[in-house]
Amino acid sequence: MSHGPQRFREAEMRRAIKAARSAGIEIARIEVGPDGRVSLVPGKANEGNNGDESNPWDKVLTNAADKERAA
Repeated sequence: MSHGPQRFREAEMRRAIKAARSAGIEIARIEVGPDGRVSLVPGKANEGNNGDESNPWDKVLTNAADKERAA
């Protein structure tokens, strides 16, 4: 089964990264949208999560699952 035309090309992302690095911009993360749009987010890698890679919703969902099991 086909998923339709490819909207994202790896070469496009490489060019964007190369251009950002050439401009002296450090890349925190790269986002690829469902429409194939590539967004480079400037900053230091893992900036903002202080090395803690957990999602804040993980605790909420775990607590909800524990309550459901206990019921």
